[in-house]
Amino acid sequence: MDFIHFLGISIAILFVTDPSFSVELTFELEDNAKECFYERIMNETKCTLEFQVVTGGHYDVDVVLKNPNGEILYDEKKKQYDSHTFDSKIPGEYTFCFSNEFSSVTHKTVYFDFQTGEEPSQIPGIGNHHTALTMIESSAVQIHESLKVIIDYQTHHRLREATSRDMAEYLNERVQYWSIGQGVIIMAMSLLQVYILRNFFAEKRDRL
Repeated sequence: MDFIHFLGISIAILFVTDPSFSVELTFELEDNAKECFYERIMNETKCTLEFQVVTGGHYDVDVVLKNPNGEILYDEKKKQYDSHTFDSKIPGEYTFCFSNEFSSVTHKTVYFDFQTGEEPSQIPGIGNHHTALTMIESSAVQIHESLKVIIDYQTHHRLREATSRDMAEYLNERVQYWSIGQGVIIMAMSLLQVYILRNFFAEKRDRL
């Protein structure tokens, strides 16, 4: 994986050599910025792009996915999270970009997972014979599938935890500012009341 910077856009070029390939990345997307990633796919295969905005603003981002010919395969505006599956019928470089150009104040943290191809069989040579799997082989396959599900659940729970923590910290910050403001107002009103009461009971000197 090589990262280059061109015209202020961070580009990741990912070369696929295995039948199955997956890339997960969490990055910061500045305000008025656009981040593009490139994936080179040489074989016709099934691909899935999944993303989620973890922190920042209204938790939304613009996403565009294009094939090597520049045709748009996926285009969504201000999405918080989504998953898109497509077939890479044209070999070449596929582009998917995340844009925060509509926001001029807040930057955001974005997570994405790009998967290509199907995972190879966990039991070598299973396609060369038609014999039934042994109990150990069946258990190994089930354990592997269960671990994959657990990893996916852990990833989504971590993302939800990060989003909830960011929201809680934002609310806590707002509550602190509101409490400080209320405290200042109460102190000012107390001093004003004391000043007014002192003026009521103060002795007035007769003017000569």
